[in-house]
Amino acid sequence: MSKVLVLYYSTYGHLETMAQAVAEGARSAGAHVDVKRVPETVPEDVARAAYFKLDQAAPVASVAELADYDAIIVGAPTRFGRMPAQMTAFLDQAGGLWARGALNGKVGAAFTATASQHGGQEVTLFSIITNLLHFGMTIVGLPYSHQGQMALDQIVGGSPYGATTITGGQGQRQPSEIELEGARHQGKLVAQTANKLFG
Repeated sequence: MSKVLVLYYSTYGHLETMAQAVAEGARSAGAHVDVKRVPETVPEDVARAAYFKLDQAAPVASVAELADYDAIIVGAPTRFGRMPAQMTAFLDQAGGLWARGALNGKVGAAFTATASQHGGQEVTLFSIITNLLHFGMTIVGLPYSHQGQMALDQIVGGSPYGATTITGGQGQRQPSEIELEGARHQGKLVAQTANKLFG
């Protein structure tokens, strides 16, 4: 079966939770799944003062190991409608992989979080997807087969471009079950696609 990497950056733990749900979905399709995070670039004293969640269990990834996977699902919160500097800095180091086409034809996907419903979720997803397309990857989104993103009776994330969650301005809202189900659904679709291509 395929080998899938869920690669994420999470400041306060919301994307960490979503990453685990994405991984559950990929595993349900029989894929071997690793969950890793990118390095924190904020100085530790500054991060602690801002209450960053620094005790995350996922190991820190290296750029070189990206080539070892059949699929890479990238998750990062929005920073003014695009990827945060931590994820950008990590992906910017992948020029060598790009130059030799090491990621061409692999499967890619994106997921994100914003404080509000209109905080730039889809633009952030596209900022991630754009990077993955430049790497030559085949993109899998979150189609409307995940009907939860159509809900009107509650606040809910989700987009045809990827799974999302809404955190609240103070980070007080955790991913809902509908949002986690969207993450699982996308992870499963990515793994199924990778299984067909590489399994």
